[in-house]
Amino acid sequence: MSSDLKENIAKNLVELRTQAKLTQLQLAEMLNYSDKAVSKWERGEAIPDLRVLIRLSEIYGISLDDIVKGESVAPKVQPKRRISGVRAFIVAMAAVLVWFVATLVFMLFYFIIPTQEYAYLVFVVAPLPTAIVLTVFSALWGNRLSNAVACSCILWSCALIIHVFVWKFAPSFKEIYFVWIVAAVFEILIILWFSYRWFAARLFKKPLKK
Repeated sequence: MSSDLKENIAKNLVELRTQAKLTQLQLAEMLNYSDKAVSKWERGEAIPDLRVLIRLSEIYGISLDDIVKGESVAPKVQPKRRISGVRAFIVAMAAVLVWFVATLVFMLFYFIIPTQEYAYLVFVVAPLPTAIVLTVFSALWGNRLSNAVACSCILWSCALIIHVFVWKFAPSFKEIYFVWIVAAVFEILIILWFSYRWFAARLFKKPLKK
């Protein structure tokens, strides 16, 4: 690869990131690489592979050609605030949709006599699909922190569902508190796993696979 092309890519990567108001660490989190790798790309010491270049073009809302050509393309970039705002709106609407569906199901069960007593359980279950939706969007647009929070939401939603259903349908079972102990253990594992990924990303140049 020619030195001119390396310089073009390095210069454009700096301009694009600056225009998008992202730090090297924030961009690294979005790419699942270390910030050291991002720094090397911007200094022209290394070139991102094709997969990364495609991901960068998606993040900045430009074409792949824009990244490698010599002229400045920074003005084409959507500011980070605008990108984040649109994505936050999409995530919020998806979460609202889950609860809208849950409300419809609740009303259906409530007006059917045999299921009326259990209709409220719909809202006990609803946090789980909400957490799953958040996890999906976090995997697409988030970083390790948001992924960890989303996984924790799934874990504690499951614990809540188990607790309430056991309390409702098996009230004689007195050791239900074990559910929360087990959930706490898994929460520690989640924290340790994502902490390891964060430290590994900073120590090694190679990307961490999702």
